[in-house]
Amino acid sequence: MSTAVHASQRRVAKPSLYYAAPVFLAFLAMGFGDAAGPFVSLAKQQFVLSNFAAQMIAFTGFVMFGLLSVPMGVFQDRRGKKFVLMLGLSIMLAGVLIPTAFGFSTFPLFLLTVLLLGAGATTLQVAGNPLMRDVSDEGKYSRNLSLAQFVKAIGSLSGPVIPVVAARAFGLSWRVIFPVYSTAILLTLIAAASLRVPKAAGAGPGTATFRSCLALLKNGYVAMMVLGIFVYVGAEVCISSGIPVLLKDRFDVDIAHTGLLGTGLFFAALTVGRFSGGVVLNWIKPRAFFIITSVLSVLGLMGLFVPVESAVVISFVVVGLGFANIFPLVFSITIDRMPEHSNVLSGLMVTAIVGAAFLPPAMGLLADNLHSVRLGFLVPLAAILYITWVAIANLGTASEAAKH
Repeated sequence: MSTAVHASQRRVAKPSLYYAAPVFLAFLAMGFGDAAGPFVSLAKQQFVLSNFAAQMIAFTGFVMFGLLSVPMGVFQDRRGKKFVLMLGLSIMLAGVLIPTAFGFSTFPLFLLTVLLLGAGATTLQVAGNPLMRDVSDEGKYSRNLSLAQFVKAIGSLSGPVIPVVAARAFGLSWRVIFPVYSTAILLTLIAAASLRVPKAAGAGPGTATFRSCLALLKNGYVAMMVLGIFVYVGAEVCISSGIPVLLKDRFDVDIAHTGLLGTGLFFAALTVGRFSGGVVLNWIKPRAFFIITSVLSVLGLMGLFVPVESAVVISFVVVGLGFANIFPLVFSITIDRMPEHSNVLSGLMVTAIVGAAFLPPAMGLLADNLHSVRLGFLVPLAAILYITWVAIANLGTASEAAKH
């Protein structure tokens, strides 16, 4: 009997890829929420919108991270990660089924679609990130979360790619993206229904409250890591939105080629870096890799200040490779440090994604005041210098733990 018990425990401690596959699919669907960005220009033309009204599209999807993350973390502590994962997929499916089944003749109806996409993506973030720990082999959480972010990046790239392919190859409207998303999300929902989470996995006694969330923020380590997510996401949006402006301002690059030379290279580097990070983390410990990727990010950002176009373009790639694994590393290191609070920590860190609403305006304000687009990049540089300090602090924390 004793032997059987030990064998059972080993099976729980080392879940197979069978457990993780539906979670990876959920990360692919999670990336569909990033389509709010490409929707801005597409819907602006479709509905003949003002610039302000068009920007409400991205805001509508993005604001859900600030509103839903902590409540979903508390709810998840009671109902479980699998239930919340399926809830997120259901919300997203409802959103994309509106234009798939009924079309949309009004802008408010389209905003409802984007709102549900954002709400679903937020819910998936809260559930998916800690759930990946439950279905990962021991010591492989950081690796699998980096690979999951790579899969998410593929979902994100589908937003701008599908409408272009549909129009050029098949002469179809950009709205074909909605039936494609509907099919993918439905299949993921079916896969998630069969998801088996090891009984020994999970976290917490199911007593999370809003008060406990705020109390956890009083922990200096938690506050440091949540702020790390806040400034990192803000820095990423600063780079992706600032690249075209910098190329036009400094080197008068034609707008038709800006996306290819700048933003396209940055996102391609993010995608490659996330896959590579998943491979590298098989051999390098997460905290050590955290320092390496942070230093690479700093070097890439400093390259943006070189007055040579080729050096700046190369720097976009370096920044993308450096940025690629920061989010999964911060998230996984924090959860591994305090797994008993994974639901609340997930809610707090997903809420911190609202940093993207604050750092880009700060970068623009600095650029306006200093009359220099290039100097505006001091904002994301300062953010990544903070991230580097966080990486060093985590290495020191690990060393102290090893001594004890």
